[in-house]
Amino acid sequence: MLIAASIVVGFIALLHVYIMVLEMFLWDKPAGLRAFGLPQQLATETKVLGANQGLYNGFLAAGLIWGICLGAAGDHIKIFFLGCIIVAGIFGALTASKKIFFIQTVPASIGLLLVLLS
Repeated sequence: MLIAASIVVGFIALLHVYIMVLEMFLWDKPAGLRAFGLPQQLATETKVLGANQGLYNGFLAAGLIWGICLGAAGDHIKIFFLGCIIVAGIFGALTASKKIFFIQTVPASIGLLLVLLS
């Protein structure tokens, strides 16, 4: 079960690296505009806000990678960061877009369950 948990948590970390890249570097580019459904003018005006969000997603990914590198000894770290993602995903689904629940909260919940069962 530890291997399955590590694979899922690794996938979630990669997802948050991807989100970080979208928010920090592609926010006002075609890929970012498509991903976040923003008009060009709004994306240009909020580029710094997107980069700030991206930095936080990078921290989430780093925490998960740290936990994975520690193996079973890092379970408490993985649990903490997965919990942060779950809370952020719920908040994002309630305030920004329902799809955030399925993109962030559902995978993080599965990862958390696997970590707890390993």
